[in-house]
Amino acid sequence: MRVKIFVSLKNGVLDPQGKALEQSLHTLGYNEVRDVRMGKFVELNLQAGSREAAEVCIREMCDKLLTNPVIENFQYEIEG
Repeated sequence: MRVKIFVSLKNGVLDPQGKALEQSLHTLGYNEVRDVRMGKFVELNLQAGSREAAEVCIREMCDKLLTNPVIENFQYEIEG
C-alpha cells in the first residue's frame, strides 16, 4: 500500500517558518497571500494484511516518530 502522510502544526502554534515564507512572498509581490503555514509530507510503502492493520500502523508511526503530537496534527491517504 502506498501511504501519504500530511503533517501540520495545530491551530494556535506559532509557525516562524510559515511567517518567513509569507513575508518572502510579499517581497516578491504576492501581497494577497495570508496565513502561510508550513508542514511536512511523508510518502511510504507499507505491507499490511488489511487496511485496518495499515491504519493502526500509520497512527503508531505518527505518534511515536513522524509527528510531535503536542503541537502537530496529521492526516493520511492510503492507495492500493
